[in-house]
Amino acid sequence: MPTHTPALVDSAEPLTWLVTGASSGIGHALAEHALTHGHRVVLAARSTRAMDALAARFPGSARVVVLDVTSSAQRSAAVQHTLSQFGPIDVLVNNAAVDFIGAIEEQREPDYRAQFEVNLFGAVDMIRLVLPGMRARRAGTLVNISSMDGIASLPANGFYSASKFALEGVTEALQQELAPLGIRAFSVQPGSVRTGIEARTHASGNAIADYAATSGRFREQVAAVTPEMFPGDPARVAAAIHDEIVAPTGRRWLVLGSDALRRIGAKVAALQQDLDAAVLTASRTDFPDAGTAVL
Repeated sequence: MPTHTPALVDSAEPLTWLVTGASSGIGHALAEHALTHGHRVVLAARSTRAMDALAARFPGSARVVVLDVTSSAQRSAAVQHTLSQFGPIDVLVNNAAVDFIGAIEEQREPDYRAQFEVNLFGAVDMIRLVLPGMRARRAGTLVNISSMDGIASLPANGFYSASKFALEGVTEALQQELAPLGIRAFSVQPGSVRTGIEARTHASGNAIADYAATSGRFREQVAAVTPEMFPGDPARVAAAIHDEIVAPTGRRWLVLGSDALRRIGAKVAALQQDLDAAVLTASRTDFPDAGTAVL
């Protein structure tokens, strides 16, 4: 039997993708889905074993590169490898991420800084590397994999959420900066997806008894979690992201998963409640003779 899986080529023209964090989870599932549908994909992550196995099934359209997104040299090498193998990059997917749990006061500084280095600054630097080529062609798509935690934070996950909140802010600015240039940017807010993340999420710092009912409870839940508690299917998540890339609906936030819909919906409702209350107070803080705001 042949080891190569034939691609199911879409009617759309094949695109060149660069996917970070492609060794597992959503990144791996998305790379596989894109390859199956006839696209060219460079899979990038620190560990190559799972990526090598996937690339072996698609020898003509898949390449593997070692990438720690905190390394300037490896970021540049990944982009150059993609250009040399497949030409201009049509789609960048920033999926690489790390997570540590613990209350804000509990977490160790190296751990909370690492979350920003990977989840935010690594993604930003990848974007800055591919944008010159996309601007020259007036085409391209930037996909930032955020999280439901990037909209609605939780105790014990504050630094992870903060890094994703920041990624959301960057993406929203990019949407406005790049739309006139024909380049699209959108963020994805997955819920709890069965990616094995429960085995890769670690507590940071020593637990403080005063937080037992909040972050302490979250720590206990994470320690006891099993894959069956995650409703999200990585293959279905990958298909939804792929579809938004090749046949865009124009959505700026791609909320995926029943739990993401519930949690983000609750956050929006709470924000709307406070916004409604602000009608009575917000304008009172302006200068009496203030004109129209610049923004």
